[in-house]
Amino acid sequence: MNETGRIAIYLTHPEVKIDPAIPVPDWGLSPFGADRATTLAAQLPQAPVKVISSAERKALEMAWPLAARFGTPVSVRPGMHENDRSATGYLEAQEFEATADAFFAAPHQSIRGWERAIDAQSRIADEVRRAVNSHLDDRIIFCGHGGVGTLLYCDLAGKPIDRTWDQPGGGHWFAFDPDRWTALSHWAPMETLSF
Repeated sequence: MNETGRIAIYLTHPEVKIDPAIPVPDWGLSPFGADRATTLAAQLPQAPVKVISSAERKALEMAWPLAARFGTPVSVRPGMHENDRSATGYLEAQEFEATADAFFAAPHQSIRGWERAIDAQSRIADEVRRAVNSHLDDRIIFCGHGGVGTLLYCDLAGKPIDRTWDQPGGGHWFAFDPDRWTALSHWAPMETLSF
């Protein structure tokens, strides 16, 4: 922890139920992802932790069991959404990965109509800053997404935007100092999260 005692965690949602017929922001967690979320909540201490979430369903399904464990409400921040990929909608895995590679490699360009990485980074950093400034809790967990989470990490760590810093898979976390605006760790599996 820092000298003020405040620490923040950015936690990405675990595995989702992919359905090409449903808009991506409305996807929920898969049974395996939901099990990981409830298992994590059960292993954490019952402590006063503020839970702040993206408005996307998969992030909320990560946030709800945590908030229930902590006995606190979920604060929803719509500006924490994943990078806007509505121009392409659902993409098959190989095509998605290639497009995501290009998104990170050319942050000042819109790839296939996607939100530019530089704009998504500015948005997520601004939204998280506003959240930590309006919630002065000692411990905060942000439930969000891998793409913008990586962009946030790069901002906190003073790194250029690069997919090298991306999480290795859904359901990972890193810690940061919300007052000094610095990363305290890199991605780790959600099962290792503790306070």
